[in-house]
Order: sequence, then structure tokens, then C-alpha cells
Amino acid sequence: MENLSLIAQLIVAISIVIVWVFRFDNIVKEFKQYGLSDLTRTMVGTAKIALATLLVAAIWYPSLALIPALLMAFLMLSAQYFHFKVNNPWHKRMPSLFLLLLCLFIAAVSLNLIA
Repeated sequence: MENLSLIAQLIVAISIVIVWVFRFDNIVKEFKQYGLSDLTRTMVGTAKIALATLLVAAIWYPSLALIPALLMAFLMLSAQYFHFKVNNPWHKRMPSLFLLLLCLFIAAVSLNLIA
């Protein structure tokens, strides 16, 4: 399971970088749709990039994985809330749901809940 957790860490980290760096224009539109401020968007983006970096570092230092995975899961749960709040279609909700599940998987492996 540890190898799958490493793959999950990379998927989460790469996904965050792609969305928050290369598809930033989409993020700007979504945060406006949700009624959230530019400051909130900046804080969320900074947190996600930092947590993604920690998930990559946790490949070499596994003890780092738990907290970033749980915090990222919280941010993905928050994304789900806002998607539901504005009644986005399922295809817009699925990426954050998938990343939420991956983060919970990483945390479960880190806690040895899954062998």
C-alpha cells in the first residue's frame, strides 16, 4: 500500500500544480462564482501549493505525509461545499472529490489503517 500512497501523493501534487499554475484563469472564474475574495483565493492557492510540496517531500520523509494529506483533504471538502453551494454539475465536482479520496487514502496509509 505504501507504493500506492506514493503514487497518490504524486497525483495530488501534480494535479494541484496543474490547476493552480497552468489553469489559474479557471480558478479566478470559480472563486468569483463562489463569491470569494481575491485574498481568499490567494491564501487557498498558497496553502495548496505548500501542501502539495510537502506531499512530494513526504516521498523521502514519510512522516511528513499525514498532516498535509489531512489539510489538503479539508480543502477538497471545502471545494465540494462550494461546488454544491452554487449547484455546479457533477463533472465540475469530480476532480476535487477524487483528490479528497486520494488524500484520505494517503492519511489512512500514513496512520497504518490500511496495510
